[in-house]
Amino acid sequence: MNVTIEHLGPCKKLLRVEIDAEATQAKADAVLKEFQRKARIPGFRPGKTPRALLLKTFAEEINAEIKRKIISDAYHEAVEQHKLRPITRPEIEETPWELGQPFAFTATVETEADFEVPDYRGLPIRRDNRTVTDEDLERALRMLREQKPVFVDLDRPVQPGDFVVVNYTGTCEGKPITDIAPTARGLTEQKNFWLQIQTGSFIPGFTDPLVGSSAGETRTVTITFPEDFVTRELVGKQAVYQVEIVQVKERQIPELDDAFARSYGAENLEALRAGVRQDLELELKEKQQRQIRDQLVATLLGRVSFDLPESLVENETRNVVFDIVKANQERGVAKEAIDERKDEIYSVANNSAKERVKAILLLNRIAEKEGITATSQELTQRVLELAARYQIKPDKLVKQLQERGALPQIQRQIIEAKVLNALELYANIEDGSA
Repeated sequence: MNVTIEHLGPCKKLLRVEIDAEATQAKADAVLKEFQRKARIPGFRPGKTPRALLLKTFAEEINAEIKRKIISDAYHEAVEQHKLRPITRPEIEETPWELGQPFAFTATVETEADFEVPDYRGLPIRRDNRTVTDEDLERALRMLREQKPVFVDLDRPVQPGDFVVVNYTGTCEGKPITDIAPTARGLTEQKNFWLQIQTGSFIPGFTDPLVGSSAGETRTVTITFPEDFVTRELVGKQAVYQVEIVQVKERQIPELDDAFARSYGAENLEALRAGVRQDLELELKEKQQRQIRDQLVATLLGRVSFDLPESLVENETRNVVFDIVKANQERGVAKEAIDERKDEIYSVANNSAKERVKAILLLNRIAEKEGITATSQELTQRVLELAARYQIKPDKLVKQLQERGALPQIQRQIIEAKVLNALELYANIEDGSA
């Protein structure tokens, strides 16, 4: 077999493969023997059908299987011979061929770049050695208190920072706002609407004129919709609101006592403190672990440079774009605003994808050098953990993962975690601020 390689790009190869007649005949004989063993033709015992009759009866199927066998075996031999690392299926182009003649084909394939793995032992790492302090605990407890506020009615005029319950109606150019912006019903009229009195809250300029008013009072508020207002039909227009103050309220956080602790399912305040401290310690430990892993990867990436396969980068870029868009949607960002930033989102995603792909390839090479693999037991355990997290039967999850082709990704995650464990063991770690 003769193989020549043409470099179409940093990670794209064209393999020209030629197989001599003797080798193709050997493959053909093997295929014919298998067909002869399985063929069922009236008048002949199994395995005794003459080859000439087989070729006449099953010519198309036999030729297709012979070519498939020749191409498959020759391609894998060429890849192994030249130590290539394909990441895509090859695009095959055949030349015309007759049985008993030499065979030639080309295979276009994208591969990993060839690079030297940098020294990964003794990487310098600084470990954050902070511990959970009493101040951290008190800050966390205050956050818990702020998650369960109570609102107390006040018998006094409105002050900055208060909350008010209001009824309002708005007009623009003497007409209901919906005459100009039909979808803006909430801007035209609301009953028992809650507002916090602070600059910029709700519509800019709406809350400041309410300072000093009292429950039962009605005030006229005039505002101009700003340039970046979400309802484009109203940008730059002036609106007049009649605002009735229904209630004035003050936000208060509950006392830190046993009753408050029980609202979070703790037996008493002492148990709540202990539970919160334990959560903070676990969170800090996980954060410190991530910092070490991030330093390990960043240091490794800085020690080597190599070309990245375009298909891997493109696929990872799509994944990152999806994550960014999903996160923005969950934050309530409008589709129009996301579309306006699509070029910026793609650029950020592409840069992130390149770093991810580079790290994946580098960690995979280290796994090979260290003989690190994912065992079937580890894969099973990971699937069971995912099934418990998403509350789905394990066999159903396995089926879904197989249909999506996601099992290799889980296997890769297990291997990467084991590689990072090894790198941390090899690292030269100093305590201090990360």
